[in-house]
Amino acid sequence: MARKLSTLVVFGAILFALLQHVSMAQQTHVVGDTLAWTVPNGGAASYSTWAAGKSFAVGDILVFNFRTGSHSVAEVSKGAFDSCNTSSPISISTNGPTNMTSVGSHYYLCTFPSHCTLGQKLAINVSGFASPAPQPAPATPPTTTPVMAPAPSVSVAPATAPAPTSVAQTYIVGDNLGWSVPTSGPNTYQRWANGKSFKVGDTLVFNFVNGTHNVAMVSETSFDSCNTTSPINTISNGPARIRLTNSGEHYYMCTFPRHCSLGQKLAINVTGTDVTAPTPSTASTPSSPTVPSSDSPVNSPPAPSASAPSLALAALPLTFLSFALVRLLN
Repeated sequence: MARKLSTLVVFGAILFALLQHVSMAQQTHVVGDTLAWTVPNGGAASYSTWAAGKSFAVGDILVFNFRTGSHSVAEVSKGAFDSCNTSSPISISTNGPTNMTSVGSHYYLCTFPSHCTLGQKLAINVSGFASPAPQPAPATPPTTTPVMAPAPSVSVAPATAPAPTSVAQTYIVGDNLGWSVPTSGPNTYQRWANGKSFKVGDTLVFNFVNGTHNVAMVSETSFDSCNTTSPINTISNGPARIRLTNSGEHYYMCTFPRHCSLGQKLAINVTGTDVTAPTPSTASTPSSPTVPSSDSPVNSPPAPSASAPSLALAALPLTFLSFALVRLLN
């Protein structure tokens, strides 16, 4: 009898430790973070880069934030993932945000036309339980530095500090929205420009899908009336990089029908001295097409707390240990 009680105590301790480990290790990952679940400007590399720095464990939760009716999240096989085949998903959710518990290797994509091929896809590799967070290293005791006698002071004339130089900036017009027909009103791009200081030598980058948009530089009169008949210059291939070489007011819009009147227009004021020599840009720009006009970042409810224990994931080891306990007690 004493041996059975001892065995029961040992198994109880193991079960308690297992439940505590699962509860502490579980993490909630918001896919793409602030990018959310959308067609990314940077192509498929956007989500693979996001996943590369993370460790996914059994019991973790993926949260896909997206606007209902604009995207979906489907779990598919590796073959369907590689070929962007949306015909036979393992599971699919069309209402955002969506929580998915990840166990093993998983492949996700959006089933909306062309979204997967434009980069809205995610592959993750999950193995075992997450290891507990590392404990901070003990502080290193301070070392004593011998104090040296001060050297004789020498009077030195202060050097004149060089005047600060202005560094050229690269601005991605609309940021994650890209250059598209905005869904948040005709003043979307003016709100984006507010608070920014555009200077001669800076570069504007308009990200758009070829054949669906363009960017035209126009006069103030044409800008105000959305007159597309006589643009100063038009660029039809995205991404379009426009270097600001002159100070003053600059006006841009899309010449596709109704795009300007729906808000795809931007006016900025450029300050500084006119230049003719090119200035290298210090910022990198994405090389892949931007989000189609129906896409935009999603402001979804916050993700669920990551501290709740995953009882479903603990069920398998608990069942196994229960069978083992009954066998020993008999």
